[in-house]
Amino acid sequence: MAGFLTVAGLTGSLLAFNFELERAFAPQLFAKAPPNPQPLDFATLADRAQALVPEARVDWVGYTDVGQVRVDFTAGTNPATGRPYDLGFDEFFIDPWTGRELGRRMAGDLRAGAVNVMPFIYRLHWTLLGGDTGQWIMGLVALVWTLDCVNGFYLTLPVRFRGFWRKWRLAWAIERRASRFRLNFDLHRASGLWLWPLLFMFAWSSVMMNIRPVYERVMRVLFDYRSPDETYGPMGVGTEAPRLDWHQALAAGERLMAEQSRLHGFRVGEPLALMYLPWAGTYVYEVRGSRDLFERAPKGGGTAVMFDGRSGAFRMLDQPTGEHAGNTVESWLYALHMARVFGRPYQVLVCVLGLLTAVLSWTGVYVWSVKREARRVVAERRRAPA
Repeated sequence: MAGFLTVAGLTGSLLAFNFELERAFAPQLFAKAPPNPQPLDFATLADRAQALVPEARVDWVGYTDVGQVRVDFTAGTNPATGRPYDLGFDEFFIDPWTGRELGRRMAGDLRAGAVNVMPFIYRLHWTLLGGDTGQWIMGLVALVWTLDCVNGFYLTLPVRFRGFWRKWRLAWAIERRASRFRLNFDLHRASGLWLWPLLFMFAWSSVMMNIRPVYERVMRVLFDYRSPDETYGPMGVGTEAPRLDWHQALAAGERLMAEQSRLHGFRVGEPLALMYLPWAGTYVYEVRGSRDLFERAPKGGGTAVMFDGRSGAFRMLDQPTGEHAGNTVESWLYALHMARVFGRPYQVLVCVLGLLTAVLSWTGVYVWSVKREARRVVAERRRAPA
């Protein structure tokens, strides 16, 4: 477990500055704003992307960062083979002001060079580069880590209640002039206590991202919670191609968002994404709303309206906060885990926490090994003849 958490902690410390490092490693994927910037609308961008990749269908177009729009495709069927086209990429980026292609890549493939450094680190952090199997392994480690946070906190408590605060205060301190073992023990225990809320949050949010069935079952017990399957799954009839084109869908999304804003009393900011969900036959139009949490980077955490891909009829409003208590908690977990709130100071804190997670892992191993050796020596002495 210490090995897994070391990988997660070190890669996570880099991912706290994911967008900054992405711009450093792959500057060609970001456009520079013109003198009088007026971005193209999502429908026009979808048309430009469709013309650039005619063998696939555009399913998602949206901002991932300032100066960058990502487009997701579903590969069409090759009539010669009867199989989907091999597009050769899974990420496609265009200029939000001109619609020109910025680049395409198979995310995480280091053979392409520096352009894939941050996607590689992200996949190592999330799945150990092991796909679904790696994701489940990391999820199980996160679940044990969550339970270990509770257990570790309990082990710091004094055995007897008398003089509780005087005794417990020692657990929060580090004696710098102590022996090597004592220094490691204090570092492990005191750091774990001071950082406990953040460590527990990162452990449980990792469960959320990796093993959803366990996470959702617990959240339903504790809160009023609506899962993404309940939100996105049951709508529509699963049509493969919508009747509304991108321009009609954008107009419907803007109209419905304005209506919902008046009904529910939230403010509408800049648009973030427009997507089509083939399995649900539903369009989703996402904007930055006044009840959103994410402060850094446009991607994720937005306010969205869902509507029928055939008629444009309203289906559902999805807000990050203010609707279901469990979903509000989930939005906070995402925002805190991905360092998208509280500005640069919290971003730096998350970076440092990643390094300290690796330190805590190995101080824990050291303390365990010393105690194990001590138990072995005691056991041998007890077995030895007088």
